[in-house]
Amino acid sequence: MEAAAAPPSLRPRRSLSTNPARAPRPGSIPRPWGLAAHRQGSAVRCELPRRPAPRLLRASATAEGGGDAAGAGRRKRLAVFVSGGGSNFRAIHEPALAGAVRGDVVALVTDKPEYARSNGIPVVVFPKSKSAPEGVSVPELLHTLREHEVDFVLLAGYLKLIPAELVREYPRSILNIHPSLLPAFGGKGYYGLKVHKAVVASGARYSGPTVHFVDEHYDTGKTLAQRVVPVFADDTPELLAARVLHEEHQVYVEAVAALCEDRIVWREDGVPLIKSRLNPDVYL
Repeated sequence: MEAAAAPPSLRPRRSLSTNPARAPRPGSIPRPWGLAAHRQGSAVRCELPRRPAPRLLRASATAEGGGDAAGAGRRKRLAVFVSGGGSNFRAIHEPALAGAVRGDVVALVTDKPEYARSNGIPVVVFPKSKSAPEGVSVPELLHTLREHEVDFVLLAGYLKLIPAELVREYPRSILNIHPSLLPAFGGKGYYGLKVHKAVVASGARYSGPTVHFVDEHYDTGKTLAQRVVPVFADDTPELLAARVLHEEHQVYVEAVAALCEDRIVWREDGVPLIKSRLNPDVYL
């Protein structure tokens, strides 16, 4: 037999204060800082106020390779690799043209020979294959990137594994965007709608894009930035994909802008962090 609910007038009232004062529980240890979540459109960004300053190793993405002190303030030269529709390429290229990103796309590398040659950007087909006999070899690709004096390589939906020679040529200078919260739902075979189908089928409550540095394997490089997108109970892979793509375009531009402004620093344990443009003591 269920107990009858008390009339509304007899129910204890709860405070509606967003920050009620609480007496500490016996034996409890006060937390030095808390977690605050802020909604940004369809994504949620988590910020940690009053964070202790991380122990940093370097203040430049290219420092390990010797760096380029003379070019620290100049506009960076970017090569973008694409395979799909190119929406992430346009999301980077348009802010660069508008001055929001301190860099210029000087080469577009694709494994699709039919990719449009537009905006006056040189197009390089890579790799060479039966379907793309005009494609270049790895040494030819490296030579072309050197000729264009490329500073950073950006993968924007490029589905091929990056050659180890390219990773060694550009240490800590290659970024990729992946449509899940890595390390979940990453690796060979996880791309495009396949990622979102796997997320929905798993019952995961959250997803979102990850910007990470590239190493010799699929989706295993160090994470630079993420955005969190809720997965709703009635979501379809297509609906989830659209919301994640919206966040991809924003977070990738923010990461590329930081890269071009030398605002990426490396912790002693090899984790990259983004310095805030407005406050260099804050890490995003």
